[in-house]
Amino acid sequence: MNFVEELRWRGMLHDIMPGTEELLNKSMVSGYIGFDPTADSLHVGSLAQIMTLIHFQRAGHKPFALVGGATGMVGDPSGKSAERNLLSEDVLQHNLNGIKSQLEKFLDFSSGANSAEMVNNYDWFKDFSFLNFIRDVGKHITVNYMMAKDSVKNRINGDTGMSFTEFTYQLVQGYDFYYLWKHKNCALQMGGSDQWGNIVTGTELIRRKDAGEAYALTTQLIKKADGSKFGKSEGGNIWLDAKKTSPYKFYQFWLNTSDQDAQAYIRIFTLFDRQTIEAIEAEHNVAPHMRVLQKALAKDITIRVHGEAGFEKAVKSSEFLFGNTGIEFLNELNDEEVLALFSGVPNYEVNSKDFETGINIVDLLGGQTAVFNSKGEAKKMIQGGGVAINKLKVDTIEAVYVTGDLINNKYLVAQKGKKNYFLIIAK
Repeated sequence: MNFVEELRWRGMLHDIMPGTEELLNKSMVSGYIGFDPTADSLHVGSLAQIMTLIHFQRAGHKPFALVGGATGMVGDPSGKSAERNLLSEDVLQHNLNGIKSQLEKFLDFSSGANSAEMVNNYDWFKDFSFLNFIRDVGKHITVNYMMAKDSVKNRINGDTGMSFTEFTYQLVQGYDFYYLWKHKNCALQMGGSDQWGNIVTGTELIRRKDAGEAYALTTQLIKKADGSKFGKSEGGNIWLDAKKTSPYKFYQFWLNTSDQDAQAYIRIFTLFDRQTIEAIEAEHNVAPHMRVLQKALAKDITIRVHGEAGFEKAVKSSEFLFGNTGIEFLNELNDEEVLALFSGVPNYEVNSKDFETGINIVDLLGGQTAVFNSKGEAKKMIQGGGVAINKLKVDTIEAVYVTGDLINNKYLVAQKGKKNYFLIIAK
């Protein structure tokens, strides 16, 4: 497989240094991408770079995933309008452990010569003194060169300015490349297009310090067709960690993409070949309302992040809320999963002792909770056949609910009409 051509047809390639493609077509090459350790989970914004490493390994090359235990203490100014908080060593180590466990789902760390490796730049920076750094690294890169970078110019000319700490970031990242080139035979650094300046600083340091050759490749930054930021939802980042973003929410994120975005994302975020993708697109175009493209995208990526079980649970959750899956499905979920499923709908707490004696439906929905604004409104809707509890229509205003009616001894699911859900929690 031609790695560069693979990125090109998938719409992922942005910049590539002359000679890079020729080098990659000759023999196995070691290359790396850096990941930000400011959280203990990666998010979907990191997936494009993970996919780059997957394609790199599938093309027969050796991928390195660098987690910035040292650079995470400094903060990359690229694309940032303000300096970020610095993290302690303990927090960083916790974050690194979480990221490693996620990368192991995507990359093969035991495939022989081109096995993936994970490295932490804290390992080579922890004993590197400031004096040694400015002597061995700083003297090779001029201030003029550093000032010319967009990431520096944009901040210095802005309102907030830039600290010396962030100004030196490109030297620190440049030394990462030099270290991996020197000790791990890494000839290529890859990253998003906003990293081009930092990557090229590394190739320049290698050239000036050891007269060596190194190469750079960047991929497109992912954007939505409407210009809004990719990877965000109303609740914030879409994380790869199921505890931060449930498989249901993760699945829904991909399922709800527009046709135009899904057409781009299925190339970037799946391993389907061109023929398969074109066949899916053709099927989608026959009946766009069936969302064949989005379903194929959401299924593939949810399985790779959360496994078959996570995908099946996400589909059942979707069918429960939008289809005909029965209330018994909730018995398959733990408390966290139930709350995640209903996190987008109003939740109300009711004293569990009230269920022991029994609560009248009108009092429950129009008094103890705010499912209805008043008991009169609740009565009217019940009598009109528009209320269901645990997916069963309530046919009388005299109905009483007791502990035995609670799902998992804790929950009642109320519906007002077909699509308005409410979760009642016995506490």
